Amino acid sequence: MVFLTQVSGILKPIAWVLGVILNAIYNFVELFGIENIALCIILFTFVVKMLMLPLTIKQQKFTKLQSKMSPELQKIQQKYKGKKDEDSLRRQQAETQAVYAKYGASPMGGCLPLLISLPIMFALYRVIYAIPAYVTDIGSLYGTVADSLKNLTGYKETLIDFMTQNSLTLSQSSGCSATVIDISIYNDVPREYLIDIFSKFNPQNWDAFFNIESFSSLKSVMVTVKDSSMTISEVVDKIISVNGLFGLSILDRPVWNSISVCIPILAVLTQFIQGKLQTAVNSNKKTNTDDPAQQTTKMMSTIMPIMSGAFCLMLPIGVGIYWIASAVFTIIQTLFINKYLDKINVDDMLEKSKEKNIKKQEKLGVSYDNKMAEVAKTKGLNYNNSSEEYDNTSYKKNSNKKAKQSGSDYKRSSVSYSSKSIAANANLLASRNTVKKEEVKNTEESTQNNEDGNDGK
Repeated sequence: MVFLTQVSGILKPIAWVLGVILNAIYNFVELFGIENIALCIILFTFVVKMLMLPLTIKQQKFTKLQSKMSPELQKIQQKYKGKKDEDSLRRQQAETQAVYAKYGASPMGGCLPLLISLPIMFALYRVIYAIPAYVTDIGSLYGTVADSLKNLTGYKETLIDFMTQNSLTLSQSSGCSATVIDISIYNDVPREYLIDIFSKFNPQNWDAFFNIESFSSLKSVMVTVKDSSMTISEVVDKIISVNGLFGLSILDRPVWNSISVCIPILAVLTQFIQGKLQTAVNSNKKTNTDDPAQQTTKMMSTIMPIMSGAFCLMLPIGVGIYWIASAVFTIIQTLFINKYLDKINVDDMLEKSKEKNIKKQEKLGVSYDNKMAEVAKTKGLNYNNSSEEYDNTSYKKNSNKKAKQSGSDYKRSSVSYSSKSIAANANLLASRNTVKKEEVKNTEESTQNNEDGNDGK
């Protein structure tokens, strides 16, 4: 087992905030005479999920927009499938950006909420693993045992032998890594390290610890806990009760011949339902079997629950409780958010998204007018050496100066675009390509007819 002190490094401020929340939850339920870590983990998960609700809503809104964009993006992918030359890659990128601009979305729109939530998730695991380091009252319970142990002569050597026999180690967490700590280098082991060690003791560890002759006298030592006098034995009983769940210890690992096996089973079931629900939300009405993204999502929604169940068998029950609670709250959030979004007209959502995206770009100093030539160049077209004049944009191809724009709107299907948008320019250029293709086709047909006529003669 690895024992963790309060996390340091890049995750420290996030873990500290989450620790404050967990400590407040414990103090709140304690007012009602309830002192149980399992319940606090469930409530803690609920609070964190609610704090992350804006990110969740943003993620599902992007999913709604993506369901509209996907057919067009897939057509672009099929169009340039197998083409690896630089010109084709530029064209594909430009057309893809035009689609995102058309819907007022960003390619990073679906990834950004996830990237923001990842550090929170990592910090959350660290807090759950080191609850006594963040919850004051629980830390004080373990602290009384640590203080009593430090009063014994030669306790360090005996404790090291006990840890060696039980394959126990101590480590300091920093970000996503941990450094093993050798307590033998200390003349007097720091109190915090002793708390870290005791915080992972399950009932069997406590029994084995007090069966050691030099430690057995600790059981009858009187200590003061929140203005109450208790023996160390009573303190340990309270610690076991705080970590209890239906007769189980959240510090134990699930085993097949115990009711604790329900934890990995529930983790698999809840995360399987969560995955299927999110897959249904992310998929189009007509599933594209050639879309690798859809295939990957389906595969992950099956593999991840199985992996979670396997990890639950190797990790303490407390972690499994968090996974179950997280999956349940995610399912509830997804259902309610979908019900809310279903009441919103998708076209209205698209318009708001486009307006918001334009305002954001304008704040960053990005002008859609200045991007027109760049997009055209990216698509492999040239404004020079041509006598054609575009009425919609008032651009002359034989001119190096930008003429005054007409202010007219471009239309494609039932969607209108401002004359200043990238999408309008992209659609205009696409129309020009279509005209050119028709001219080439007509020329080829004319040539073929002439050849047929000559053959007849």
